[in-house]
Amino acid sequence: MPTLQSDALVFFGATGDLAYKQIFTSIQGLIRDEGLNVPIIGVAKSGWTLDQLKARAKDSLEHHGGIDQNAFKKMLELLRYVDGDYADSDTFVRVRKELGKATQPLHYLAIPPSTFGAVAEGLAKSGCGDNARLVVEKPFGHDLDSACELNRILHHYFPEERIFRIDHYLGKEPVQNILYTRFANPIFEPIWNRTFVRNIQITMAENFGVQDRGRFYDEAGAVRDVVQNHMLQVLANLTMDPPTGEDHEAGRDAKAGLLKAIRPLSAESVVRGQYNGYRSVPGVAAGSTIETFVAVKLFIDSWRWAGVPIYIRTGKELPVTATEVIVEFRRPPRETFGEIVPIRSSHMRLRVSPDITIALGVRVKLPGERMVGNDVELNLQRQSAADEPPYQRLLGDAMRGTTELFAREDLVEAQWRVVQPILGNVTPLYNYDTGTWGPQEALQLIGSDGPWIDPQVPSPEK
Repeated sequence: MPTLQSDALVFFGATGDLAYKQIFTSIQGLIRDEGLNVPIIGVAKSGWTLDQLKARAKDSLEHHGGIDQNAFKKMLELLRYVDGDYADSDTFVRVRKELGKATQPLHYLAIPPSTFGAVAEGLAKSGCGDNARLVVEKPFGHDLDSACELNRILHHYFPEERIFRIDHYLGKEPVQNILYTRFANPIFEPIWNRTFVRNIQITMAENFGVQDRGRFYDEAGAVRDVVQNHMLQVLANLTMDPPTGEDHEAGRDAKAGLLKAIRPLSAESVVRGQYNGYRSVPGVAAGSTIETFVAVKLFIDSWRWAGVPIYIRTGKELPVTATEVIVEFRRPPRETFGEIVPIRSSHMRLRVSPDITIALGVRVKLPGERMVGNDVELNLQRQSAADEPPYQRLLGDAMRGTTELFAREDLVEAQWRVVQPILGNVTPLYNYDTGTWGPQEALQLIGSDGPWIDPQVPSPEK
């Protein structure tokens, strides 16, 4: 069995986009902040040399966070490179040689899921997989059947406790803050249920398009790219029961129970949209029916949440870039002061990005003799620039064998079961203009529970 700390880091896809944008800067952070001092081996089939990989690392850091001279110097000392095909057994023989005395490495597969099986087999047959941990990137499967098959393949070579399915959203400080705010403050738990909550809205908006990801995005779409993973993970943190006991799996057990209680979506509970101009993006099919916007209405079949409608929407080319949650509380059965009060007068707002916000909507009395008031929002806000980057946090956790922020097999399959009925072109696709909040049909979906509450992001100062 592996000890607590992995003694080498191998990352496949070393010359790829994810390594360039996230992995090099995370490794530098781990060296700087945690004293990481193990062999770091990049693997790819690009015809590169070690010097070229080092130059790529330098360029990556210059464009993503900056270079820490001491940590970067140490990274270059630790860095190795193996250039080879993932289907060639000799590639893994050379990886084993570069590992040297390491006996319990961490292998990070920053590569397409279609290659996971070949790499897992190569690691196992070469001895590189002995006592090793395996980190795999999303998307984990394309639907429920493919996710189950991928789990079966990986389990042939690695036990579940050594497989770390990464979703960077779980490493974000604001997403963890949702859990902490709920369970660290006793004023919230008694009202966090169907008796006091009228409905919930979750919005993840982006004010840009698919950019250079046209080919990938046209195979995924908003449901697979965002809802199945990021949005359901946020919902789980928002609505799961408190973990019980001291077992290290308690948090994931509670999350699994919640995800398994979500009623699978139906065609009547989803609105899909595509922004005008999407089909002209390079890599996108001329007659593409892939959604760039989706709104869903779902329910959790549990005593805590029975009957509470939950609305999730996400889309590209919307007016702002922001992710936030609105929990709307029920009004009292009788307005004591005879006012006509807006139905969503009381709420809690939890913003994940671009800033971290916890806000409470309350009603306060106006000065004077009359017992009348208006709605205000008590707001606690901070910027997230100083937070530990999510990939650095998750990579460090994987090196230590800490599983809490990684998706377990049953969690991934539960998430796929929720969205499985709406995958593909099974519902109408509505066009919408860039810079709007998606197709008008999304307003019909939310109906009397609406309107949607649009995140308000201040314009940057000129």
